[in-house]
Amino acid sequence: MRFGLFASTLAAACLVGGFYAPAAHAQISDDVVRIGVLNDQSGLYADLGGQGSVVAARMAVEDAGGTVLGKPVEIVFADHQNKSDIGAAIARQWFEIGKVDMAIGFDNSAVALAVEQLAAEKNRIAIAGAVGSTAFTGKACTPNEASWVYDSYALTTSLAKATVAEGRDTWFFITVDYTFGHSLEADATSAVLAAGGKVLGSVRHPLNTADFSSYLLQAQASGAKVVAFANGGGDMVNATKQANEFGLTKNQTLVSLLVFISDIHSMELKAAQGLKFITAFYWDRDEETRAWSKRFFARQGRMPTMPQAGVYSAVRHYLGAIAAAGTDEARAVMAKMRERPVNDFYVRNGRLREDGRLVHDMYFAQVKTPSESTGSWDYYKILGTIPGDQAFRSLADSGCPLVAH
Repeated sequence: MRFGLFASTLAAACLVGGFYAPAAHAQISDDVVRIGVLNDQSGLYADLGGQGSVVAARMAVEDAGGTVLGKPVEIVFADHQNKSDIGAAIARQWFEIGKVDMAIGFDNSAVALAVEQLAAEKNRIAIAGAVGSTAFTGKACTPNEASWVYDSYALTTSLAKATVAEGRDTWFFITVDYTFGHSLEADATSAVLAAGGKVLGSVRHPLNTADFSSYLLQAQASGAKVVAFANGGGDMVNATKQANEFGLTKNQTLVSLLVFISDIHSMELKAAQGLKFITAFYWDRDEETRAWSKRFFARQGRMPTMPQAGVYSAVRHYLGAIAAAGTDEARAVMAKMRERPVNDFYVRNGRLREDGRLVHDMYFAQVKTPSESTGSWDYYKILGTIPGDQAFRSLADSGCPLVAH
């Protein structure tokens, strides 16, 4: 992949209202701020991030005026194909040759963990979107990273506790076999056990599985009240569709530990109705989310997922931090990102902790029935709000070696 193939410069001259700071102290390396969107552009996670995240990043730059400290902002992007070695190679090229200042997105825990270490080594910034592994801000944390959307603890803990409290206290996991799935299953298992439930078994499947029949039969034979899918994107869609075809829903409850609105759109409401889950964002939550999402829809032809909304939020906050710091030097920018609260349509009163975790509210949601929906993309009911300090692990429990205990 040649760096230039993925470059898309936003011309600052035709845009107004950019970030400004005293010119005497402004220091922008190479006279350009470069942001690289690195994610799955062609595989099972492309709908949840992909080109939609590139669109969101461009919208953030345009809304910031196209410049920061009087210098242009450039967006580049690449497809890591859900392979950590490819993702790391692209990031290394970006940081060493392409002079990219910040990489964002990833949407794959293995890729994110690889890029995170490279960014720290090269003194660049890595911001995770749809990355579930708690290790990213835990044992693998660096001073140069941030996680903007969710992690496996936030996705599973409140959901598992609530489900067990309703009497559905025996669980079986169908888990994607890499870092993300393992993290989801581990955190959900801890929550189930803490709530007094039992885990009757689990089975692991390869990434991008087409046929879930053998895994579903094992789940069915277990007799567990809950069959939990610890996977995402195309894997979650395929597993849910096939579970319905196998008739699992007659005697067992399906729980997905990660749901994107793109998944529901792909499955359609008849297959997804009633599914309860935790989400960081829903386009129809309030007036602000609706206004931004309609702008996104006008460009992309789809409503935004939570990672796509998160990319916009993170890019705006990053550019604001550069303006406040008077430089694009990574450590100085990260200090300002942690110092400044995050307030936009995506997050209200969010704060970036020293372990890199953006702490913000999460939402209990349920998929509507076909009769409840008023039309395309009207898919969720918000059942409740989980305050950020309850949704995420405490700083003391993060396991991040940067945090003093």
